[in-house]
Amino acid sequence: MSTTLFGNHGHPSLLRLATAGSVDDGKSTLVGRLLHDSKSVLADQLDAVERVSRERGLAHADLALLTDGLRAEREQGITIDVAYRYFATADRSFILADCPGHVQYTRNTVTGASTADAVVLLVDARKGVLEQTRRHLAVAALLHVPHVIVAVNKIDLVGFDQDVYRRVAADLGEVAFDLGLADLISLPVCALEGDNVVDRSSRTDWYTGPSLLEILETLPAADDPSQEEFRFPVQLTLRPQQAARDAAHREYRGYAGQIASGVVRVGDQVVVLPGGSRTTIAGIDTADGELAEAFAPRSVVLRLGDDIDVARGDLIAPVSSAPEPTRDLAATVCWLSDEPLSKHSRVLLKHTTRTTRAIISAVDGILDLDSVQIVAAHDLGLNDIGRLRIRTAEPIAVETYARHRRTGAFLLIDAQSGQTLAAGMVGDPLGGDGEHADDWDI
Repeated sequence: MSTTLFGNHGHPSLLRLATAGSVDDGKSTLVGRLLHDSKSVLADQLDAVERVSRERGLAHADLALLTDGLRAEREQGITIDVAYRYFATADRSFILADCPGHVQYTRNTVTGASTADAVVLLVDARKGVLEQTRRHLAVAALLHVPHVIVAVNKIDLVGFDQDVYRRVAADLGEVAFDLGLADLISLPVCALEGDNVVDRSSRTDWYTGPSLLEILETLPAADDPSQEEFRFPVQLTLRPQQAARDAAHREYRGYAGQIASGVVRVGDQVVVLPGGSRTTIAGIDTADGELAEAFAPRSVVLRLGDDIDVARGDLIAPVSSAPEPTRDLAATVCWLSDEPLSKHSRVLLKHTTRTTRAIISAVDGILDLDSVQIVAAHDLGLNDIGRLRIRTAEPIAVETYARHRRTGAFLLIDAQSGQTLAAGMVGDPLGGDGEHADDWDI
């Protein structure tokens, strides 16, 4: 096995993956089969699944029950929430998010895929590419998921026909090309009986590629956030009283948060955004003591060399590679609310640890799932994927999502209810013809 799969000290690397697909495509069964055949199921768990399966009059254990953990899911035989599972092989550790297939739960799929290194998308060999298939591929493209694997499931129900598989794979390739998905892998599987899930199947002798687990074990390891540019969203300012003063009798002041990416060292020259004040890193504190350097995703307290104004929501970044704060954003969003979004809608925008008021200055269009093209639209409805222009009340230190997944993502929130309305990704900066809202009451 390639040594690139192993992290520090020889431990197997971690891969975060999510499943997606239309209703009844067999996602939970595939995950259950993956857990079962990779020997990642405890004996008592398997006994419980077999008992419930017998109570339902099934001849074999329903492995979907291993992931359909909610009572409502078990009773309805569907997945309605993201179920997280942890398993490992000798070569790699996995965190798996089993996402729902119903269109009304697209928001759950966005949640599960937002941190994924790979998405396993299921397609029923009998039905081929559906609207929900296109939507999930669009979500994967929107979220810049590094790897997309399509399991053409229920290949047994079409007699393990190679031509059927080739037609579905060709249709998938066309959609992926239109969406700009460069890394898409497809394979035929039968999740119910385990063909090509963990072990390669003799019933698809025309398929010479690896099994699903072999693909997952050999995918390139996820990008290491410690190798990216340093970004530190301030979550909390720490100002203890007299008892916590240092030896020089100066009041302690530190800034707590989680390093979003990169590495920080004592002595580094940094800038605090959006204000623009420059200073140096005077100290890095943790519960275990002081550090000379710290890497993402560690939570630390930073002490600065100058007494400057720093508040929750500010971003600390290197002077040499700091993003430019802005109030005007071009973005792509997945709309997650029953209430439509239109021009001039007022919302809250949450970016890292900063929340600010914002207004929708334009709706540029929505993604048509048949043509996979952006078409003109005046508003966004539930589960629409669209392009917006947004004006914020305060400058925020954003970057394009394609460049930086952590500082390029944001949420839109209803100011009254606190409900999450949309997950958004920052695109290229607005040009000179973009509508501005300087005179609007944001």
